[in-house]
Amino acid sequence: MRGLLGFLPWVVYAVIATGDEWRWGAITGLVIALALVAIDRRSGRAWDEIVIETSAAAFFALLTVLSLAAPHSPLTPYGPALVNVWLAGTAWGSLAIGKPFTLGIARTMAPKEIWETQAFRRVNVVITTVWAVAFTLAAVSLTFVLAAAPHATTVVIAIKVLSFVVPAVFTARYPKVVRRRAEAAAK
Repeated sequence: MRGLLGFLPWVVYAVIATGDEWRWGAITGLVIALALVAIDRRSGRAWDEIVIETSAAAFFALLTVLSLAAPHSPLTPYGPALVNVWLAGTAWGSLAIGKPFTLGIARTMAPKEIWETQAFRRVNVVITTVWAVAFTLAAVSLTFVLAAAPHATTVVIAIKVLSFVVPAVFTARYPKVVRRRAEAAAK
């Protein structure tokens, strides 16, 4: 559950940043992201445990500058898609450098003796890939929906919710499935 708290700035932005309110959404997202990073670092959390929070701070810092410098930017209606583009980039980037963003979070919940195992790493590659695919699909879907039907609020909300709920449920269930398979194979 703690890992999902890292998504709080994104969720708050999604709620606040409607139409002309993207500036307040960006500022609020930035404040929450910076607070989470500060709290996490003070409590001893390692940088690899707070990739999403750190990514949020960078995204919302850039978005705050953009939203204040160009409040009527043509990007304004595409805020929800931009969020998912950034999150997809964060997830795919973490995979590209060989450090799936879920790995640090998973280490806080798993016994230390399995951290360096191939199975633990593989589970986190799969989980991070699911998040990356979900964010990518959401970015593409939201771009099309916002271009074709910018007032289709129900569809936009459904895409946003599914892009978080589906990978979150997968994240909760997949390690248990892998563990059961390994236990069955060991018998």
